[in-house]
Amino acid sequence: MAERTSPTERQRRLGSEIRKMRTAAGVSAESAAQLLGLDRSRLSNIEQGQRAISPERVRALAEVCRCLDEAYVAALVGMAAPARRGWWNRYRDTLPAGLLDIAEVEAHALRMRTAHSVHIPGVLQTSDHALAVFRVVVPALPEHEVALRLAHRMERQQMLEGTAPQEYVGVVHEAALRMQFGGRNVARKQLDHLVTMSERVHITLRVIPFEAGAFPGAGQTVNYSEGPVPQLDTVQVDSTHGPEFLHGESQLAKYRSHLDWMERIALSPADSRDLIHTVARNL
Repeated sequence: MAERTSPTERQRRLGSEIRKMRTAAGVSAESAAQLLGLDRSRLSNIEQGQRAISPERVRALAEVCRCLDEAYVAALVGMAAPARRGWWNRYRDTLPAGLLDIAEVEAHALRMRTAHSVHIPGVLQTSDHALAVFRVVVPALPEHEVALRLAHRMERQQMLEGTAPQEYVGVVHEAALRMQFGGRNVARKQLDHLVTMSERVHITLRVIPFEAGAFPGAGQTVNYSEGPVPQLDTVQVDSTHGPEFLHGESQLAKYRSHLDWMERIALSPADSRDLIHTVARNL
């Protein structure tokens, strides 16, 4: 199988977990490659996400490494299984790879937790609000790319639709509610949309009011995707160079603590809806 010229975040993650399992067991790359019937360079490419690995070889490697965590091994086997082409692949070569990675990670999450201090969560944005955001990018985006980003963002929202939508828990600071992207009318419709979405049984939306004071990670956007096992959770944070994906054990623990803290000081879902209504009325 040919090398991938640009592996996705999910492919890199599988390779990283394979390497982690091997090194934790003290198995050398040479020994693992020999036991799997591979050459050393191919195993290296697998661990970098540049080549696929079969589910059978994942299980074989787990046996070699004496990994007894069956739920973890089964999750890795699932990642290695051939997957149907995701909707986000239609945007390959037309949008930055990081945006496609966000959609893929979200699509495979069992549960999403997010925190936003300035922006409305992307999966809860109206098209007019999102359009206003994309039109203030520096350097300015050409109109065709604005249209592509808008279509991609709207398609991301399908994770919250359908007969088996994902569970979503979002924390939004009051400051984000008062940012009038697109003007008063767009902002008012965006707030109305937040209220409507928050009434769905699988969506929990909570607001941190100004008077709640300080909290860790203030000002940072956090998207926490829960995987089939905790070891395969993923944190995505924004940077000036695009999205960053974090999955080290200490990093996951740090952001879980951040989100737990923010949820503790946030208003209840009902009180949050009341505050959103108040902000909308005052626009």
